[in-house]
Amino acid sequence: MGNRAGRTDFEWVYTDQPHTQRRKEMLAKYPALKALMRPDPHLKWTVTGMVLVQLLACWLARELSWRWLLFWAYAFGGCVNHSLTLAIHDISHNTAFGTSCAMRNRWFAIFANLPVGVPYASSFKKYHVDHHRYLGGDGLDVDIPSRFEGWLFCTPARKVLWLVLQPLFYSLRPLCVNPKAMTRMEVLNALVQLAVDATIYALWGIKPVAYLLASSFLGLGLHPISGHFVAEHYMFMKGHETYSYYGPLNWITFNVGYHMEHHDFPSIPGCNLPLVRKIAPEYYDHLPQHHSWVKVLWDFVFEDSMGPYARVKRVCKLAEDRL
Repeated sequence: MGNRAGRTDFEWVYTDQPHTQRRKEMLAKYPALKALMRPDPHLKWTVTGMVLVQLLACWLARELSWRWLLFWAYAFGGCVNHSLTLAIHDISHNTAFGTSCAMRNRWFAIFANLPVGVPYASSFKKYHVDHHRYLGGDGLDVDIPSRFEGWLFCTPARKVLWLVLQPLFYSLRPLCVNPKAMTRMEVLNALVQLAVDATIYALWGIKPVAYLLASSFLGLGLHPISGHFVAEHYMFMKGHETYSYYGPLNWITFNVGYHMEHHDFPSIPGCNLPLVRKIAPEYYDHLPQHHSWVKVLWDFVFEDSMGPYARVKRVCKLAEDRL
């Protein structure tokens, strides 16, 4: 259990990412897939309800002891806040109001961001575009761990620590790997978030603010839902860099488990991703898939072949076309 992970480098490949060609082939074979590229009519109402529920939880948290506050932040708030970050992921693809209303989607993502406690939505969109365009791209895809992470977090105990600290690595890694200039929307995101945090503190004190922050840190760290971070792109089987999961946790994560389908068609909202597999089953049924995100976390920690280095990486030329 104390052995170092077997990998000492990423899995370097010299081919283009597979999803672009798959998308072309599938659209040519199944034109009906284009009809799925439409906004999710329920997304805005679901997200609004989740934000209001977390605000109610804030009000209730003001009377809790610190022990119970942390318990509910993990058991309940962590699920809600993690789900909201995945709603933001969906919204970043303009699935709430459509591509013709891009600014509405950006502002709605900032609204969905409010219970997270820290500004996140606008920065996420800026980098997530590169994750799709340059999947595994060296110095471009900041979803790939840094060499420092691969070198340091190489034993079971260290990998557990790495999973606990995932929120910090996802926040700080872009600044080290691929720093970009601050945008106007990021500034507005930060101002709105700080104003709401200050208002909650002024009305109800420090505990509700601590509840929101703890919900985000614990829910995005060593948490069952966080298994999707590892399940999506870590190389559990050589030659495969994207995996899907079709289990029940998709019900509370906007179908993020349909990840192969998502990378094939980023503009299709999560609610329609199961239909992609239904229309074109031969493109997915033969692929390796995960059956449990908890088992994914277990295997990641205790399999010597797994660790931050277990990712496919490629050298990419900067592309001019956008998704």
